[in-house]
Amino acid sequence: MSSKEPSTRATPTSSGRRDLISLRQASWAWFLISLQTFGGPAGQIAVMQRTLVDEKRWIGQKRFLHALNYCMLLPGPEAQQLAIYTGWLLGGTLGGLIAGVLFVLPGMIAMLGLAAIYVAFGATTIVLAIFAGIAPAVLAVVVQAVTRVAKRASTRPAHWVIAVCAFGALALFAVPFPIVIAVAGFAGWLIGRTHGADRSSKPASDSDEAPPLIADDALHADAPSLRRTILVLGVGVIAWAIPMVAVVVFTGRSSVFTEQGLFFSGTALVTFGGAYAVLAYVAQKAVETYGWLAPGEMVRGLGLAETTPGPLIMVVQFVAFLGAYRNPGELDPWVAATIGALLTTWVTFVPCFVFIFLGAPYVERLRNNTQLTSALNGITASVVGVIANLALYFAVHTLFADAAMLHWGPLHLLVPELGSFRPLALVIGVLAGVMIYRLNWSVLRTLGVCALLGLTAGLVGLPVT
Repeated sequence: MSSKEPSTRATPTSSGRRDLISLRQASWAWFLISLQTFGGPAGQIAVMQRTLVDEKRWIGQKRFLHALNYCMLLPGPEAQQLAIYTGWLLGGTLGGLIAGVLFVLPGMIAMLGLAAIYVAFGATTIVLAIFAGIAPAVLAVVVQAVTRVAKRASTRPAHWVIAVCAFGALALFAVPFPIVIAVAGFAGWLIGRTHGADRSSKPASDSDEAPPLIADDALHADAPSLRRTILVLGVGVIAWAIPMVAVVVFTGRSSVFTEQGLFFSGTALVTFGGAYAVLAYVAQKAVETYGWLAPGEMVRGLGLAETTPGPLIMVVQFVAFLGAYRNPGELDPWVAATIGALLTTWVTFVPCFVFIFLGAPYVERLRNNTQLTSALNGITASVVGVIANLALYFAVHTLFADAAMLHWGPLHLLVPELGSFRPLALVIGVLAGVMIYRLNWSVLRTLGVCALLGLTAGLVGLPVT
């Protein structure tokens, strides 16, 4: 592996960071990552883990998980925020901007095109067939992520207990995500306080894993300061306000664009636990309060978001596209739909950059604090359960066309309708597992082959829905 990227090996240095990884090299890597970010946060974290930690070894496992811990505490899409954070570590502010933008750009373009296709033609067989191939392939990627993160994040038996409890709390009892994270952090702190700092994990140089090519002390770091905090907040507020002020001035306070901009700005600040945690609220408001789309269309939009690259919260772009198309005011419906979709995407993701650029310097300064590290270790262990729960949710909706939530006292269990089983999804999923585990194919290559398998199945008349 080291022979492939000798130019990225680095040691602590006081010289400029740009020499560690060139912007061109980092941008190309993030572009390739962005093409593989299928399957929601579980699949996206898996891709970044595999690319940045396992293959390129630009960042160490502990540093990667430390960044993930912070992102799990924030509202918004944690995978995209993790991309911004790691991009910032590798390339400073510009590196974080590039990573964050590229992470959502393919999904934004894909969702914009698919929403237009849906409005013009409805769900086409070809599109559904391609998605039918991609979705089960993501399962293999997610399973690999769960096993790898579990192996490296759970360094104590107690961490395995936290992971299992987190999975059970989310999958069986529908415990709110912030509560799961808070309890896991407290449990980790308590474990560290009663049993001492975690010394069970060996240094990378003493283990069977190769050390990262870039030393921890050589990664980017900004000194926290009041001036920097004010600057980041100011730039973030201005970036959010410019398009919002524009739509209010040119379309009025009661226009669909103003409604969508304000509504989705609010949801961006309360989406703790990722997209799934807020989609029920978005669906209720979009369908019942604003009338932007029909109930069944929300489900179709989520299906598109699950099988396109980028965060699942991108479904709000689909909602905004349909809502603005049907309430264009004096504009052409297609122009209105495009403006609504792009405005919604903007106000949804601008806060992500602010959260990372604002908090990352403080989180980095505290990463050697033993009590904080113990608490974050507990959160890291719970991440295993969180990813496993997301994988279960995605698996049920991929392998079965219909599923219902069973409520029995405190128990909330997602139960698939056995009669809606999709044999094609299982076959492609098994083949994807062979490609990744046995043949050691890349994620992008596996997704491409599985998309072709789904397309072929659709063209020969096999059921793909």
